[in-house]
Amino acid sequence: MYSKARAFSRSFTLLALAASATFVVAQASQPTPKRPAVHAAEAAQARQLPTIAYQKYTLPNGLTVLTHEDHRLPLVAVDLWYHVGPLNERPGRTGFAHLFEHMMFEGSEHVGEKAHFKDVQAAGATDVNGTTNFDRTNYFETMPSNQLELALWLESDRMGFLMEGLDRKLLANQRDVVRNERRQREGLPYDVADEAVFHLLFPKNHPYYGEVIGSHADIESARIADVRAFHQQFYTPSNASIAVAGDFDPVKLKDLLTRYFGPIPRGPKVEPVHVITPPITAERRATITDTVQLPRLSVAWLTPPAFAPDAYSVDAAIFALGGAKASRLDRSLVIKSQVAQSVTCNTMELKLTGIASCDITAKPGVKLEDLEATFWKELATLQQDGPTAEEVKASKALALTSKITGLQRLGGFGGVADTLDRYNQYTGDPDFLPKDVAMTEAVTIASSKAAADKYLSKNSAVVVYCVPGKKILHDVPRSPDNTDANVKITNPYTPAFEKSQEWRKNKPTPGPMPTFHLPVPTEFTLNNGLKVLLVQEHALPLLTAELVSRAGSDNNKPATAGLATLVTEVMGDGTESRSLEKLAEDQESIGTHINTNAGMDYAGISMGVLRSHADEGMDLLADVALHPAFRTADIERRRKQRLVTISQETDNVIQMAMRVGPKLLFGDQPYGLSGNGTPETVKAITAEDISGFYKHRYGPNDSVLVLTGDVSRAEAEKLANEYFGKWTSQAEAAPQIPAAPETPPTHVVIVSKPGAPQTALFAIGNGVRENSPDSELLDVLDYTLGSAFASRINMNLREVHGYTYGAFSGFKGFRDGGAFFVGSLVRTDVTAPAAKEMMGEIRNFLVHPSTAEELAAAKEASIRSLPGRFETNSAIAYAIQSLFVYDRPLDYYSKLPARYQDITQADVARAAKQYLHPDHLIIVTAGDRAKIEPALKAAGLGPVEVRDISGNVVNTATQPSGK
Repeated sequence: MYSKARAFSRSFTLLALAASATFVVAQASQPTPKRPAVHAAEAAQARQLPTIAYQKYTLPNGLTVLTHEDHRLPLVAVDLWYHVGPLNERPGRTGFAHLFEHMMFEGSEHVGEKAHFKDVQAAGATDVNGTTNFDRTNYFETMPSNQLELALWLESDRMGFLMEGLDRKLLANQRDVVRNERRQREGLPYDVADEAVFHLLFPKNHPYYGEVIGSHADIESARIADVRAFHQQFYTPSNASIAVAGDFDPVKLKDLLTRYFGPIPRGPKVEPVHVITPPITAERRATITDTVQLPRLSVAWLTPPAFAPDAYSVDAAIFALGGAKASRLDRSLVIKSQVAQSVTCNTMELKLTGIASCDITAKPGVKLEDLEATFWKELATLQQDGPTAEEVKASKALALTSKITGLQRLGGFGGVADTLDRYNQYTGDPDFLPKDVAMTEAVTIASSKAAADKYLSKNSAVVVYCVPGKKILHDVPRSPDNTDANVKITNPYTPAFEKSQEWRKNKPTPGPMPTFHLPVPTEFTLNNGLKVLLVQEHALPLLTAELVSRAGSDNNKPATAGLATLVTEVMGDGTESRSLEKLAEDQESIGTHINTNAGMDYAGISMGVLRSHADEGMDLLADVALHPAFRTADIERRRKQRLVTISQETDNVIQMAMRVGPKLLFGDQPYGLSGNGTPETVKAITAEDISGFYKHRYGPNDSVLVLTGDVSRAEAEKLANEYFGKWTSQAEAAPQIPAAPETPPTHVVIVSKPGAPQTALFAIGNGVRENSPDSELLDVLDYTLGSAFASRINMNLREVHGYTYGAFSGFKGFRDGGAFFVGSLVRTDVTAPAAKEMMGEIRNFLVHPSTAEELAAAKEASIRSLPGRFETNSAIAYAIQSLFVYDRPLDYYSKLPARYQDITQADVARAAKQYLHPDHLIIVTAGDRAKIEPALKAAGLGPVEVRDISGNVVNTATQPSGK
């Protein structure tokens, strides 16, 4: 996986609130306390800046170690950063750092081929991945704390002994996988324009020119000798840092690190990369064609590198320009004139430079030249006057909230371990968080105005027009199968050293499974009937609140498809006392966003704030939930946006397939209707439909308020009563949805998208409701079949055949029904064989269900991963609200381990026969019909028919020639 550039490094969007990390004021040399010494909010009040308690030391071979203790959950996060990325690539080898990241999962000498994911998933790991960005490559996993040694065994073996486990076939497979990943990217709307931006920002010999993914030609040219040289130069202890955060004993950890990493030799010195990024002194332009419905304007600039003082001022300027819900560009182009479908402005800070960019997607019929004129006008005003005091305050508030909420997680993106590694690499100081916050706080109107004037000028800009037309790609043929056939891998170590490391062949035995207690919420009911579910998490000064009502898309009728989601969108656009702009300003001023959304079975309104803003946040949440304005102007603007969104679905083969599949399975039942609706239904929805839906479907008698975070029972009761106690409306009973019709005999449906570089391949059939007694049993079954990375379906399509970047299956349950699905994005030329392999795995599972070994791994993974599912406030809130939505008891999660443990092979075999029906599946293929139809007809998968995106037959069903 690669990390794409167009994302905030310092995000202005509130991250989903997560569990917590110990947030204290401490020095690196002090022992790590087991409880927080000072909460972040208290530190801020004392004008002390928060920091993460940590220890740092270096092994004799140069490996930098960063540790942070947190004993709240029996979890430990391991995050290994190698200081290598495209920054270190040479011309002709673009994408090589990312390709090598894939190779690191293929097997090492003592672990075995393709065993890495199997081992970590069986151990109950969460947040398992490897990522490459421009300046580094990292590998991380969050494990049950008794599996820490396993993580260190795995990471050390691929650091020191990777090459002995690789061969040309594995490299060829991963070339295919990475190029499938690139094709997946190329199939996304506007991606070719994103790439064009980088090609204009940087000269060809610059390491950032090729982005992270690289070109098809360069990826395909990679050979075993390149892999070996790359590993020996960059994948060494002296060019890496490892961060460990969570539940561990620091003395034992140091012993384990010394045991597993200590014997690996120090590598050659990696010289710093000295590349001067040439400034842009005259505007650069390009026009790119793509198979999109709407044209898009992109403007980008080179800005200061990561953590440079001016970078923070650029952040504030970009936030004011287009990084907020009611930013200047949003107000001008989206809300008032309504000539733009969307505005997105981002900043990104890297080692060599930063990047600021704005993407503005036009409404139908709007000229990009007109959008650009307004864009420069708004920017000129910002440069002349600077941002307002309110804009600067909001940018700071959101940045601070983002930093604190991100640190609730031990591992994964932006978690504690990742943050320590990131600060260490870019600043040399793992304790940079206080300085990071201080530099954010130091931004002023004047500094932001100066930064906008200095870095965001028209002469230093890159401008790209992306207009509808043919998508031009630069694919190349695959290498011959005998490539590298004569290459032999020689062992870099002496026989004596190899013999001294034979102990590594023995996979570590985990200690006793640590005890853990899954949350059982406290419940109380207000006088108006509103249920409140509370889970207290006091490690960080954060509060998450979510109001959930049974007002989801399952209430939609065929004539009003899209109504439920339209209601929640307009609810977020203003209240009786706050306009859209005022509502957005009030949220951003306290560092939060009110999120409104409608799923299939429920509608949710949620927010997360610093504890010090609990009252302001709850006031906003209640205002949106209880007093929506439903102004005509907001309804009509949202209607127009929705119609454009529906038209854009044809830009993406996944969206095309996912619209058609449920429609063919469920027909006119709510589960078969798109949550977005159709052009006809969206046009027909009236203001009375919207207000009536709210009146009949929202009320305290059929809703629940979920509170998680730093709040006591008494405080929760006070907040709930004060802000929701006077809610008096009554919701009608949720409708009962009849059983789904029987799935017809297996057949193939083609949804045509000419020129698509990949095919969206999905099979769908009837499943079970979410609260079925067999839900946990199907989790365990599907772990082996298709939900895990090491599942049969993914290993077949990705690792054996190289057809795809990833394949999966799952049982999606609703309140009154469900679906079984399996799918992937595959190369166009292998659509038919991929479909056959996919169907073959389902059929094979009926004959050969989970083995004893597979069942044990699935059960252990399901049980051991449970604590990781409750690591964050938002994750806890989601889990708790589902108890209400699906009528589950409050102690449901606490009893899950026993339910998983009791599953037997006979249970899995019975469930397979009961719920897997390969003879009754609808196989949907969205892609280039001309290229995929002949092979699909010859594949023997069943009759083949062509339908449009609405599910209507385009031609008469034909019997395939293969039967």
